This record gives sequence, C-alpha cells and structure tokens, in this order.
Amino acid sequence: MNLLEKEDLIKVKAEELENATPEEIIRWAVETFPNITFACSFGAEDVVLVDMIQKVSPSTDVFYLDTDYHFKETYETRDIMAEKYGMEFVRVSPQITVEEQALQYGEALWNSDPNQCCAIRKVEPLTRILSQYDAWITGIRRDQAPTRANSKKVEYDNKFGLVKFNPIASWTTEDVWNYIRENEVVYNPLHDRNFPSIGCEQCTRAVMPGEDPRAGRWSGSDKTECGLHK
Repeated sequence: MNLLEKEDLIKVKAEELENATPEEIIRWAVETFPNITFACSFGAEDVVLVDMIQKVSPSTDVFYLDTDYHFKETYETRDIMAEKYGMEFVRVSPQITVEEQALQYGEALWNSDPNQCCAIRKVEPLTRILSQYDAWITGIRRDQAPTRANSKKVEYDNKFGLVKFNPIASWTTEDVWNYIRENEVVYNPLHDRNFPSIGCEQCTRAVMPGEDPRAGRWSGSDKTECGLHK
C-alpha cells in the first residue's frame, strides 16, 4: 500500500470509525496493520488501552520511553501490569545517559531548556522506535489540551511517517475512570494524589483545585507538549 492509498483509506476509516468502540478500532488497526505498536506512558488513558489491547491482540508490541526521570510509582505500575498480564513492555532509552547529558548540556537541562531535554529523552527515542513500525496506537484525548482537540480516531502522522490510531480520542476523563473501575485496571497511584497527568518527576507537580488538569506539566513555562504528538 503506497502513501496515497494509505491516506485515502485513513480518510474513509476516520469517518467510519468515529463512533466505533475503542476495541473495534484496535481490532481493525491490528488486522489492517499487523506491524503496529502501542506507546504506553502508564497514565490513566494508557493503562486502559493496555487492558483493551491485551483482550483484543495480546501479541501486539507495547513500548515505553524510559527517560530515566520517571517517578518510582510509574516504574512500580509498569512492573505490576507486566505481572498481571504476563507481558513484557519494550523499554526504549535515550542514546545518552543522564550523566552524559549533564556533561554535554549542563545540570538540570529540564530547567534551562526543557524542549531540548524532551528532544533527547523522548522525541529521538520515539522516532527511532516508530521507524520500525507501520502504525502506532496512542492514548491521547481531545479534551486533554487545545493542541489535541482536532485529533481523529485514525490519522496519518506526518511527523513520524506512519498511521496513528487514537481509539479513545472522544472519551472524557470520566469515561477513562469508569473503565478503570469497571474492569479493575491497575493504575498509577499518583493519580490519587492530584496528578492527573504524569510525566517525568522533575517536570511534573500536583495540580491544585481549580487548575487545568495539565497545569502540573512544565509548570511555570509556556511549554504544553513534549513533542511526541505535535
């Protein structure tokens, strides 16, 4: 299937699958693009999708970007999920260590240049792993941020050059937590401590009452995305 054929198929399926269930979208995705992967950050949306993928296509690869700066609770959630589902998460690491980054760019790069830090520890590793696949699944939702408001359930990812599936794009936060409770899905305990969006420990804080759910990410800067989706 060439690029033009893919783009035509994506446009048609984006409309057809807009009202489909996430499980139906995942099923079509893995059947149409067997060489597909899921990017898991172990947040609420992603643990939901791991549960769905395990039910629909347990052999599908699931990877995570190990920035070396995650909360210990995030790593613990990974381990509990791996044991529960009898699966192994593919670990994708940056090309340089934390120590090498400090030597090359100075200490606390996340403070002096958070975009550069994300580029090194997230965007480059993601670009590298996605180059091995024809499609990927993500847990982004339209109401998470203005930059995600126009996300389609099926779209072509021009940044990384492959098909992108967002099965729960139309879900609300309530939808996510209803699924977690109804299916007894393991989730990151930081969510119970006012962390609705969880990234690296250095760049994530608890959200205060009345704040935007993503206010805890890169607090004090105008940065809103790590560069993975926009």
